[in-house]
Amino acid sequence: MNDQVLVRGVYDQATDQQAIRVLVDRLWPRGLSKARAALDEWCKQVAPSPGLRTWYGHVPERFPEFRRRYEAELAQGEQATTFAHLRDLAHNQRLVLLTASRNADISEAAVLAELLNGDHG
Repeated sequence: MNDQVLVRGVYDQATDQQAIRVLVDRLWPRGLSKARAALDEWCKQVAPSPGLRTWYGHVPERFPEFRRRYEAELAQGEQATTFAHLRDLAHNQRLVLLTASRNADISEAAVLAELLNGDHG
């Protein structure tokens, strides 16, 4: 299913009322109330490890290596369990992954969406 999983900024107005909205950042977004976030879930366990997030620092040139390391992290432990949960949610209905990243196209949410949209099993 194409575009079953979308990426949006957590500060953006919620527009897709039929979707499950899930924050995938490890840290709660600054200055955002829980009511305004309009989340269904906060899956901080799926976020990159603090060490990987710090190394990456959203430097665009590091994104390919970040993606490789993050995919490796998603294959084990709590991150794998939470990723499987997101996969289950995406099979049942449209899923919107939310991030506070200024550039969502090179965020963990983009990696997750690409993996989930490409997963037909």
